[in-house]
Amino acid sequence: MEQHPILIIGGGPAGLEAARGAAELGCPVLLVEKETILGGTPILSSYAALTPDMESAEEAMKRMADAATSESLVDVRTETTVVAATGDAPEITVTLAGPKGEEQVVVGAVIVCTGFQHFDPGRETQMYGYYEYDDVITLVDVERMLKAGNFVRPSTGEKPKRVCFIQCVGSRDRQIGNFWCSKVCCGIACKEAIEIREHVPDCQVFVFYIDMRMYGFWEDQLYWKAQEKHKVQFIRGIVTEITRRGDTVVIKGEDTTMGRPVEVPMDVVVLSVGMEPSEGTTAMAKLFELPLESHRFIETVGGALNTVSTSRPGIFVAGCAAGPADLEDSVSAAGAAVMKAAGFLRKHALSTETA
Repeated sequence: MEQHPILIIGGGPAGLEAARGAAELGCPVLLVEKETILGGTPILSSYAALTPDMESAEEAMKRMADAATSESLVDVRTETTVVAATGDAPEITVTLAGPKGEEQVVVGAVIVCTGFQHFDPGRETQMYGYYEYDDVITLVDVERMLKAGNFVRPSTGEKPKRVCFIQCVGSRDRQIGNFWCSKVCCGIACKEAIEIREHVPDCQVFVFYIDMRMYGFWEDQLYWKAQEKHKVQFIRGIVTEITRRGDTVVIKGEDTTMGRPVEVPMDVVVLSVGMEPSEGTTAMAKLFELPLESHRFIETVGGALNTVSTSRPGIFVAGCAAGPADLEDSVSAAGAAVMKAAGFLRKHALSTETA
C-alpha cells in the first residue's frame, strides 16, 4: 500500500531536523517552506552565531539543510504555503499554494514547525524609544551587525564606548499579555555581550535584568564567562524610560539591589526582545483546527511527558510553534515528533493489513 508522506510545515531548525529524521526512518517527506530559502529565523534574521557554542549560524543551518535535502525521500517545496486541509490522518488532503499555482496532496501525518516571531518593542509602547532613537536597537539588529563584523552606533557609524542590554522586553509582561519567559533572551544577551567586547575591546557593556535565567549549561558557558572573562557588568534593575540627551540615549530606572534610582547615558541600548507566536503558527492552528494554549501557541496534550502531540491524531508540533524554545529544545522536539508521526503511520498500516 502506498505510504502517504509526512507533511512538515516550516524549513527552520525543527523542520529540517524533522525532515532528515523522518527520511532516515524510511518515511517519505513533503517539506513546505513559505520563504525562498531554508534555515528559518537564524538565516532570515541574519544571525551571526548560535547560542551557546558560537558556531556560525549560516554554516550550521547550511549543514542542516544539506542533511535534509540530500535525502531522496525528502521533497522540498519553497515559496509554498498550506492554504487548505480536509480529512483526518492518515489521509489528509492539503492544498498547497506555490510558484506554479495550487496543488492538492494527500499526506499521512503533519508536523507543524512554524517557529516564532520576535516581539516588536514599539508595538505596544514607546517607553523604550525603539522607533524614535536610532541608537535603540534589538538583539536581532545586533546579530546583523556582528555578522557583518561591524558593531557600531547606528546614528554615527562610530564604535560605541558604552552599551547596555535591557532584558525581558516583550516577555514576563502582564500589561501587554505576554505572561511567559522567552527562555533564550538572557543567554543571547550574554553571547552578544561577549561578542561586542571582542569586537570593541574598550567598550563597556552592561546588562540590566529582572532575573538572569540561564538554563542548563548556559550558566557556565555564557553568564560566568561574560562576567568574569569579558568583564560585562550585570545590574539587577528595572528600566522605566529611555530619553535622549545630546548625542547619547539615557536610560532611567531603578537599581533594585541597591534600592536607588538610575540614570545613565549610553551610546547604544539593546532591547532583549522575546518570542511570540508566528503568523504561520496562528494560521496553521486555525487551518488544522488545533487549539491554542493560554499563551497563544499550539496546545499539546501530553503534558511534560509528551510535548509534541496535539488534540488531533496524526498532527504534531515541534519547536517554537508550541512555545518558547532554544535550538536544543527545537531539534529534540523535532526528533520526538518524527518518532510519534512514524509510529502513528506504522500502527495504522499494521491495523489495515490485519483488518
